[in-house]
Amino acid sequence: MNALTPTTRATTWSLHLLVAGLLALAAVRAVTDHRPHAPAVIAVAVVVGAVYAVGPVVPAVRASRRAAVLWLGAVGAVWLVLLALSAEGVWLAFPLYFVQLHLLSRRAGPVAVTVTAAAAIAAFSAHRGTFTAATAIGPALGAAVAVAVVWGYQALYRESEQRRRLIEELTVTRADLADAQRAAGVLEERQRLAREIHDTLAQGLSSIQLLLRAAERALPDRPGPATTYVGQARQAAVDNLAEARRFVVALSPPALDDTTLADALDRLCATTTERHRLDVRFRLAGRPRPLSTAQEVALLRVAQSALANTVGHARADGAEVTLSYLEDAVALGITDDGVGFDPAAVSGPGAAGGGFGLAAMRARMHALDGTLTVESVPGRGTALAAWLPLTPASAPDDPDRPHNPHDPEAQP
Repeated sequence: MNALTPTTRATTWSLHLLVAGLLALAAVRAVTDHRPHAPAVIAVAVVVGAVYAVGPVVPAVRASRRAAVLWLGAVGAVWLVLLALSAEGVWLAFPLYFVQLHLLSRRAGPVAVTVTAAAAIAAFSAHRGTFTAATAIGPALGAAVAVAVVWGYQALYRESEQRRRLIEELTVTRADLADAQRAAGVLEERQRLAREIHDTLAQGLSSIQLLLRAAERALPDRPGPATTYVGQARQAAVDNLAEARRFVVALSPPALDDTTLADALDRLCATTTERHRLDVRFRLAGRPRPLSTAQEVALLRVAQSALANTVGHARADGAEVTLSYLEDAVALGITDDGVGFDPAAVSGPGAAGGGFGLAAMRARMHALDGTLTVESVPGRGTALAAWLPLTPASAPDDPDRPHNPHDPEAQP
C-alpha cells in the first residue's frame, strides 16, 4: 500500500494476514453453521480477498491517490456484498478502517471510516433483526480506536521526520563548520609559515646579500676583509640551512637548542655586530622566569626581525636589545640610533614603503595575548617594545588582569 505515512513491513503484513484470516473465518462459519448462502459467502469472500490483493501487488495503487481511491471503492463494494450475506463480514470493517485512514487524506479518511462503521452497524443490526446500543458500540469503538492509533502514529512520524531533518541540518552545519575550521587552520598555518620565513630565511638571505656586497666592494684592493665577509656570508648560509631543515620537522628554532632565551638573544646581538657595521648590545633585566616554547620563539623572532630591519633600513651605528622579566610579564625592547621612520606609514604589507615585518611581529604577539608597539621619529631613531604576559590574559573587566605597560587601555 501507498500510505500517506509509511507503515513498517511487519505492520503491513499483519494487516494483510488479518484480512485473510477474517475472510477465511467468515467462509468457515458459513460452512460449519450450514448457512443457506454458504457457497455464495465463500465465493464472495474469495472475490473480496482477490480484489484486496490487487492493492499490495499493483504499483499504481501505491503510487496514485486516484488509483487508491478506486481500489478502496472496489474493495468496499464487494465487502458490502459479503456483509449482506454474512454477519461475520462486519469483522472486516476494523482492518478496512486502517487501510482507509492510511490511503486517504486527513479529511477523507475519517469520512470513509464513518461510512464504513455505519454500514457495519446497519448490516449487523439487520442480521440480528434488532438495533441495540451493543450493536453499535463494537464498530463505532473500533473506528475510534483506528482513528486514534493512525493519527497518533502520523503525529509520531511527523515528529521523527522533523528530528531527522534537524539531524541532517546539524550534520550539514557541522560539516560546513569543519570545512571553515579547516580553511581557517590552513590560512593560519600559511600566515605562521610566512612569518617564520620572513623572520628567519628571508632576513638571513638579506644578511648574506649585504655581506657579499661588502665583499664585492672590498675586492680586489682588500682581499683580507673580502675573505672575512665571504666567511660570514657562508656562516649565515649555514645557519639559514639549519633553520630550513628545522622547518621541515616543525621543531623550535636552532638558536634555542640547549640554551636559554637570554643566551640566544646575546648570541644574536654578537652575530649581528660581527657581520655588520652595527654595535648591538644585549642587556638582561630582572630574574629569568620559565617561558613556554611558543613565547621564546616569538620573542626571538621579533628580535631577529627588528635587528634585520635596523641593519637594512635604519643606517644606525648602535642598537640595544633588552630582555626584561617583570612580575607578571616579560618584555623585549629593541632601540637604535638610526634615521627613524613614520610608523603611521608602515601599517602592513600593503602600506607604502611598508613590509611584512611589523605586521608579522604584531601577529606573533597578539597570538600569545601580548602587544607590540613601535615609536619612531624621522632622524631620531626607533624604539620597539614587545610585551607578553606570564599568565593567561584575564578578561578586560577582571581586577586581576596583568598590567601591560604598553597597552594604551591600561593607562590611567
